[in-house]
Amino acid sequence: MSEELKKISTEAENGMKKAINHLEIELSKIRAGKASPSILEGVNVDYYGAPTAISQVANVQVLDARTISIQPWEKNMLALIERAIMGANIGITPQNDGVNIRLFMPPLTEERRKEMVKKAGGEGEHSKVAIRNIRRDHIEQVKKLQKDGTSEDICKGAEDAIQALTDKHIALVEKHLEVKEKEIMTV
Repeated sequence: MSEELKKISTEAENGMKKAINHLEIELSKIRAGKASPSILEGVNVDYYGAPTAISQVANVQVLDARTISIQPWEKNMLALIERAIMGANIGITPQNDGVNIRLFMPPLTEERRKEMVKKAGGEGEHSKVAIRNIRRDHIEQVKKLQKDGTSEDICKGAEDAIQALTDKHIALVEKHLEVKEKEIMTV
């Protein structure tokens, strides 16, 4: 296989890995009734005029399966952190005791669990679409090389390799979704 075809195949694989990594991040944000600091990822607090992650201004700990404790390093940050959590609309109301903020995870109802599974499925579909788009773009590049004079057999082999990568990564998406669904539906 020529260097250009190897480069195209490598780019396709890297793009598909990024889609899988993005899926893993998105699935970690979907809470399964268990307390996890990842719920607070993406929630920023105004720290002296700069949006800053909560983990950068406070200790975030999981106390038990349903409780997260946030202990700010500066006492004046309590109200700001509480406001940021309320504004992030993550479905949890913070409890402020003057020293710490506690987040209590409500138990999930069957209906809410099914909604979460649907949301996870939607994220999985986005990843599959991204992977298929990467496949399409890279196969078009291979076909362009074929028009420019590269052997048809070599190009067909490269297309098959890209398709194999696509199949492998879509199977990974399915595996991630299966694990997350099991995690969400476990009471």
